[in-house]
Amino acid sequence: MSLKIYLNILKIGVYLSFLSVFLVFTNLLFPYITSKQIFFNILVEILMVFWLALIIKYPEVRPFGKFRGEPKKSLITYGLAAFFAALLVSTIFSVDFNLSFWGDIERMLGWFHVVHFFLYYLVIITVFRGSKDWRNLFIVSIAAAVLVSFYSLFKTPYSTIGNTAYVSGYVIFNLYFALILFFSLPLRPAWPASKQAGRYGEAQNKGGAWLIGAPYLIVVFIMLSVLKVTHTRGAYVGLGVSFILFFILFAFYSKSKKVKIYSVLSLAAIVAVAGLVFMFPQSKIAANTPVLNTITQISSKASTFQTRLISWKAALKDLPSHIFWGTGYGNFAITFDKYFDPKFYSYTPTETYFDRAHNNLVDIASTAGLMSLLAYFSIFTAAGYYLVKGKKQNKISVNEFILLICVLVAYFIQNLAVFDSLVTYISLMLTLGYIYWLMNRDEAEAAEADAAGGLTNKELAVLVITGLVALAIVYQYNVKPLMMLDGTIKGQMKFSQGNLTGGEEEYKKALSHETGLDRDSRASFINAINAMQGSLLSIDKSEAKEIADYTVSLAEANVKLNPSDSMMQMQLALALNTAAAINGDDARKFSFYSDRALAAIDESIKASPGRVTIYFSKAQIYLARNEKDRAIETLKYAYGLNENYAEAACYLAKAAIYLEEQDVGYSALDKCLDLSGSAYLNPIDLIKIAINHYNEKKDLPHMLILYERWTDMEPSNVKVWVNLSLLYEQVGKKDQAINAAKKAMELDASLKQSAEEFIWKLEGK
Repeated sequence: MSLKIYLNILKIGVYLSFLSVFLVFTNLLFPYITSKQIFFNILVEILMVFWLALIIKYPEVRPFGKFRGEPKKSLITYGLAAFFAALLVSTIFSVDFNLSFWGDIERMLGWFHVVHFFLYYLVIITVFRGSKDWRNLFIVSIAAAVLVSFYSLFKTPYSTIGNTAYVSGYVIFNLYFALILFFSLPLRPAWPASKQAGRYGEAQNKGGAWLIGAPYLIVVFIMLSVLKVTHTRGAYVGLGVSFILFFILFAFYSKSKKVKIYSVLSLAAIVAVAGLVFMFPQSKIAANTPVLNTITQISSKASTFQTRLISWKAALKDLPSHIFWGTGYGNFAITFDKYFDPKFYSYTPTETYFDRAHNNLVDIASTAGLMSLLAYFSIFTAAGYYLVKGKKQNKISVNEFILLICVLVAYFIQNLAVFDSLVTYISLMLTLGYIYWLMNRDEAEAAEADAAGGLTNKELAVLVITGLVALAIVYQYNVKPLMMLDGTIKGQMKFSQGNLTGGEEEYKKALSHETGLDRDSRASFINAINAMQGSLLSIDKSEAKEIADYTVSLAEANVKLNPSDSMMQMQLALALNTAAAINGDDARKFSFYSDRALAAIDESIKASPGRVTIYFSKAQIYLARNEKDRAIETLKYAYGLNENYAEAACYLAKAAIYLEEQDVGYSALDKCLDLSGSAYLNPIDLIKIAINHYNEKKDLPHMLILYERWTDMEPSNVKVWVNLSLLYEQVGKKDQAINAAKKAMELDASLKQSAEEFIWKLEGK
């Protein structure tokens, strides 16, 4: 085939890659991630067939090798190759090869998946060879981002991407792509200038140029509007710093005195506004402006910053143990668990499992080692070097130089609070590819002009062989995972309908495909069964035992991938405890499963000794064994790890009260209620017992909290609402008392007269 045909096929493929940002197949597990990445993988694998045939037939278009006798060199390409090679080495020596190579379904950032972005980059720098090509590519990227932006503005902030942080990163790239196109416009419009002489004709020219550039400025406005609804602080900081840098560079490099003045004034205005916002964070303007309000929340005392600081400290502690290649690419959860600080619960009781450091540099250093981090830095060092060199050689205009520096700075800073995703990887490859082209545009256009030819036998052989290999890869590593993901959702649906045996059958079908991503499907089955122990006990005994044994086998398969994975060991422990409960009528089998459950939970604790919630599971196992004293001691120890963690206090209170250790139980219950942990209290019988205790002590505040919890659990219980209204009256909360009385009246019309009299009394009528 001719060079033109190859180039067109590959260009169309790159254009199609932007469809991935819209794909959300709800029949797949983690649809916002899996739908996009698998489509992208398949597309890139197909494109590689034509790319390999292209570079074999037309050596002159290769992004490496020689051009007219001179070697082609690109430090950006070398940096990317070194980075992905370093990640591969880290993967090979990983504590969990499966996780490093395949990643998990929630992220799909294993080496197999991310290396597709490097291949994507190679295709881009090979086939986008002219200014028109790059203008079209940026327009397609911007168009996709605009649609994503509209969905974010008018439907849901996370759009079709599934995460507001990813949306923010995506629009920042495309905001700058729009500015690149705007500043690349000719100084005069494409149509002939006015024949009229003088200032009138010049004004027409300027007006035409602005008319051509208006769509790009509208795009910028849309992108900025999206950032107002995503409320991503990392994005605000990244974009804000890039804007400051933008005006500094324009003031420094522009030859126009007016531009210098406007840049300095704009810079001063930004600095002044930022300064005033931080000086007066409680002002009405700051409070009522979403962007400013979010910026004022940027503080080292913020909960999100503190939890991330804990994760970064964990990485720093572990780094000396794996300094060169890390624990294994993508294995941050191992490090985070190992050094988990119980203080974490003081900032948030949720989202306590970090599989990423939420800082790209920390993540790379801790999981892939310093060698990978150095390779990563080399990419941006190379990009900066070419931008400076290109500007000096007049290959890169001042505007392009400034805008490309700014977008890379914005991206880099935002990634100090997050990590990459498909949309940012795609955008980064476009940015790096554009810098590559700017430095090699003359060679690229000359090579395209020189090449032509028809289909040869060698070319056909390459297409057939690589095509068959690609089809095998597509089926084995993309189609099979798709079937597994679809089957997992079908299994979950069966479980939600209460059909345990039907759910098991769907999972067995899903897992029969034996993919590298089965870990998460198995985990979802294990978690579902562990949460439905009561339902399992209510079905046929032989079926329940079979399901319990299957659950244990799946948990064992996951643990085998990495015995030091705390979460996997805990899931195994709970699965074994469930199996022990199912075999409660057989003392020998009960002991067999229960002893193994204790061994597994101890391994989980060993891998993460500071994680309080694991001790809850251990106490649960002890209670199943009727070892009450050990259960209480375990919960006391867990509570002691962080006495300000409400769930730990509540868990201890529940167990101690039921086991009739009153002093321990009610002391813990006081703490539980004082820490606003009433939501952890159940069942209603416990609430009743606790209310009686506080009633004897005439402790109205604690009684009030428990009655409020009771109304949450039984919102249709009229008696509870009546008692709650009376309690509110006694503590002087008239408005709440009136509302509770009205609720009781709504539920029971016969109470209307007495409720109205009660309300009139409170209102002083």
